[in-house]
Amino acid sequence: MGVLRHVVCAMSGGVDSSVSALLLKRMGYHVTGVFMKNWDSQDERGVCSSERDCEDAYKVCKMLDMPFHQVTYVKEYWHEVFSNLLREYEQGRTPNPDIMCNKHIKFKHFYHYALNTLGADAMATGHYARTSQEDEEVFQQKHVPPPRTLFRDRFEIRKPVRLYQGADRFKDQTFFLSQISQDALRHTIFPLAGLTKDFVKKIAAEAGFQHVLKKKESMGICFIGERDFEHFILEYIEPKPGNLVSIEDGKIMGQHQGWFTLTLGQRARIGGQVDPWFVVDKDITTGDVFVGPTTNHPALFRDTLQTDRFHWIAEDPPVELVRTQMMECHFCFNNRMPLTPCTVTLNLDGSVWVMLKEPIRALTPGQFAVLYKGDECLGSGKIVHLGPTIFTLQKGQNCMSRPPKDTGQQHPEPVS
Repeated sequence: MGVLRHVVCAMSGGVDSSVSALLLKRMGYHVTGVFMKNWDSQDERGVCSSERDCEDAYKVCKMLDMPFHQVTYVKEYWHEVFSNLLREYEQGRTPNPDIMCNKHIKFKHFYHYALNTLGADAMATGHYARTSQEDEEVFQQKHVPPPRTLFRDRFEIRKPVRLYQGADRFKDQTFFLSQISQDALRHTIFPLAGLTKDFVKKIAAEAGFQHVLKKKESMGICFIGERDFEHFILEYIEPKPGNLVSIEDGKIMGQHQGWFTLTLGQRARIGGQVDPWFVVDKDITTGDVFVGPTTNHPALFRDTLQTDRFHWIAEDPPVELVRTQMMECHFCFNNRMPLTPCTVTLNLDGSVWVMLKEPIRALTPGQFAVLYKGDECLGSGKIVHLGPTIFTLQKGQNCMSRPPKDTGQQHPEPVS
């Protein structure tokens, strides 16, 4: 008789993790369900949604005759995810807490808890993603500590585990996994890798998981819930009122409560305007937020960006990129956007320049540039610099094509 493998499954109280636990049980594993509490607050109706989610997860574990644990990472989430989120907003950027939660909480603290505290052979989550290894290979992996130096031992022979898009491309969640460590990936099973969301719901219905099937899917930033984002963020950052300034003629269109309440591409609340205006840029030194008429204003489109030090899931950059310093691949910075062809250039400090085949609307500092080669997610890097907008380039071309004219009026130019 073979060894009974122990898998710890992250349980959120939702349909995906519930079906993941069920499938692991059907595979013959000894499964333990664990619910993570990462945020400690009540929603706008005074109800703590995490308590209900925990109860729903416990009910599934009871139905499946599985051990159940609850672990709290409120302190870790505050220090490693939320505090960073506030700093990013104050610096004029728009962070992605879901990517950082996976990196720091689920695939670091929870991963070590599953393997070291609970003694699991592997962990599992309900993400729609797959890897290059079979489930049995996961149990043969040994823990390899991260390198202490900037680069790992070049003589170490190690075949990296690759991260690939799930079968349901519409629900694919590799975008949110693009910052996790190679070591955690080597010890993770994704039971939903080859399934579609519709089929997962069918499995849940047949298993009698009606209480999780009726729940709405969580959208947006989990800890904000249905509250207005501006009201939420102003609970943590002091208001810094400033002007909403037209990018076209420098006219003051209205006021805002702080540049951190707005992100590029969103509609600006400007009273007395028949047509909508949209945020196109910010200048945190003056507090000005620049706006432009129409959702497709050329000041919203760019085709070049730079990241900070890029996180490669395989630990090393692709051989093609190392050899030539350039590589053709695909890009996205939002999990709902289609992949866009691009050319990537590797810099000496480990950052990358991304040059898009066509300009994209509302590229945003603080978001993550996620790269794909075929259906493989290569990793991601935080966007720290943006190239010029189409609007800026058009203005430059117009200046070059006509003689200078002194109007005595200066137009502002935002700083990205």
